[in-house]
Amino acid sequence: MSTTVIGTGDDPSDGYGGERYDEPRDSTGLRGRLRYLIVLSRPRFWLYLAGPVAVGVTYGIADVSGLFTATTIALALYFLVPANVLLYGVNDIYDADIDELNPKKAGEREERWHGDRLVLLAVVAAGALGLVTFAITPVVAWPYLVGFFLLAVGYSAPPLRFKTTPFADSVSNGLYILPGAAAYATVAGAHPPIAAIIGAWLWTMGMHTFSAIPDIDPDRTAGIRTTATVLGESRTYGYCLVVWIGAAAAFAAVDPRLGALLAVYPVFVSWVALSSIDVARAYWWFPTVNTVVGTLLAMGGLWRVYPLWEVIG
Repeated sequence: MSTTVIGTGDDPSDGYGGERYDEPRDSTGLRGRLRYLIVLSRPRFWLYLAGPVAVGVTYGIADVSGLFTATTIALALYFLVPANVLLYGVNDIYDADIDELNPKKAGEREERWHGDRLVLLAVVAAGALGLVTFAITPVVAWPYLVGFFLLAVGYSAPPLRFKTTPFADSVSNGLYILPGAAAYATVAGAHPPIAAIIGAWLWTMGMHTFSAIPDIDPDRTAGIRTTATVLGESRTYGYCLVVWIGAAAAFAAVDPRLGALLAVYPVFVSWVALSSIDVARAYWWFPTVNTVVGTLLAMGGLWRVYPLWEVIG
């Protein structure tokens, strides 16, 4: 059972935009469990793993014939849903006590852990299904896949539990770009440019730390130390600004146009920090921002092998 939230997005007072009420929601039965698994997997953030796969493929292929293959489709599908079930399922299992104090976890967008054995089995199965990614990719992609699965589990689960170690929590979120690096290596047969990996890794560090700002008070109440709780809100904005400037600079070393596109993030965090916008509300704008930026990145890679003038011609 959990508290239900109507996701109207009209009321910022609850920390995530949604009107709360205390009617219990049934999570028993097949339909209830499936609904809960979908909420657990954070549908708003599905593209955070699948999007990098699309970007990696478009920049790694030599021509458009390599865009949609059995391998690229399988990778995209795995990192769209099952990988998110694994990542956020492990997170919710080991954060069950902490999340009791977090209002962000009492809603339509996110819920506190209340899974049963079948839900737990689904999380384990999602991880086991990840073994297929090794079977369908070349050896050059394996280090990125290994890194993803180690960090996806180690971020939340002991003994590593990076999320409770300041700055390690931020750095470990490079896990989000590893599916993209694996996809690039799969189709290109070579490693991605090191500057692109550095830029993308810095981008994820900023994303993670910015998203932790709304959790500062609940985390401090629960005795959890994170980059955001150590720095405090204002200095966390500065931290995000620095790493996002670094991300833009690294991408500019690959292509100045990529650097210009990534510059939207330091502009965004500066705007939020200097305005009266509630960071808890701004947090929920990032799926849209990231989708737009990711789409433009993927289109840039695609136009590299299939120029725009050929599309409109």
